[in-house]
Amino acid sequence: QVQLAESGGGLVQAGGSLRLSCAASGRTFSSYAMGWFRQAPGKEREFVAAITWSVGNTYVADSVKGRFTISRDIAKNTVYLQMNSLRPEDTAVYYCAEALSPYIATMTSPLHYRNWGQGTQVTVSS
Repeated sequence: QVQLAESGGGLVQAGGSLRLSCAASGRTFSSYAMGWFRQAPGKEREFVAAITWSVGNTYVADSVKGRFTISRDIAKNTVYLQMNSLRPEDTAVYYCAEALSPYIATMTSPLHYRNWGQGTQVTVSS
């Protein structure tokens, strides 16, 4: 089983940047891909971005395209989410999770993921 731990959240002003990290441990060699989701209070968990481990293919939600970038460091078993030009509506708890298949463009539901991390809070002030 894969264990995931997110870090890097915090409070930032609108227009600022943050980089989130998701460190994976355990049976990481069996993982196809990783994804980032976010959940704001009173809202459903929303897909943000995903990346395959082997090739590094990425898929990013339209709501953050052009502002957020997902990447991975295979040697460190870590996936990153670089968030630029942050907006107050980006405020949420951000989670990483392990994808159940490598076809990430079709995997935008939380049901397609497992082994969720504990989440990291991102707050963007106006």
